[in-house]
Amino acid sequence: MQKQKKVLVTGGARGIGESICRALSREGFYLYIHCNQSAEAAKSLCDELGDAEYISADLADPISVAVLAEKCKDVDVLVNNAGVALVFPFDAISIDAARKMYEINLFAPINLSRKILPNMISRKSGVIINISSIFGEVGGSCEVDYSTAKSGIIGFTKALAKEVGPAGIRVNCVCPGIIDTDMNEDLTFEDIDSLCDEIPLGRLGNSDEVAECVAFLASDKAKYITNLHEYLDIKNIFVVHQPRKEADVQNWVANTKHMCDVAKDGLLVAYDGLTVLL
Repeated sequence: MQKQKKVLVTGGARGIGESICRALSREGFYLYIHCNQSAEAAKSLCDELGDAEYISADLADPISVAVLAEKCKDVDVLVNNAGVALVFPFDAISIDAARKMYEINLFAPINLSRKILPNMISRKSGVIINISSIFGEVGGSCEVDYSTAKSGIIGFTKALAKEVGPAGIRVNCVCPGIIDTDMNEDLTFEDIDSLCDEIPLGRLGNSDEVAECVAFLASDKAKYITNLHEYLDIKNIFVVHQPRKEADVQNWVANTKHMCDVAKDGLLVAYDGLTVLL
């Protein structure tokens, strides 16, 4: 009988994290659902999904991060999803507020990965999936610190994937654009209309669409995919990743439900606003 795989999803009680937990539960994973201020929601989600437990930890506190990593050191998959927004003019943000944001959005994912990696390396298998943001690539006005942290996550993914790939560990990054979650609840109707004008599908993304992408990257169907930075974006973006085998391309297409053409030169074009260069 095949051993049940375990996954830690940070920020797993709400928004994108909740959808990721639901998607991975459908794939048969045992879930460690991390939360901080959403313990009731996390408990309710565990009760609903089964094969799950929740763990409270403040990711702004390095000691709490170390404790969380120790509790979940045997996971097969780590999804660094938790994040907080910080929307103010750059020179109006206090050092303390910026430091807290960097601890949660950048240093917690790095240090969780650092603590969990040794067991993955010893098993010669494991998957780390980082949730960044389109702002990590293009930047965002009045979100300078947030954009900087998310850019750091992309760089972290690139470097770590190269380092641990020989040990059989895959490291990938998903960079959502504007997703309809609580983090964006302050957007006005005018803001949303303006954003939708820039989106090929003419609408915001939803958390389930991000979760399906994460579930694919966590699965064996993506076993030859690492150092991928997949953009669920407001405009067409070119992304480079390693796989060139036809079967891996077909798996990617089938599981992300994109309508695609594979050209003779290896260019994979998706018509929903995501363009990937292989």
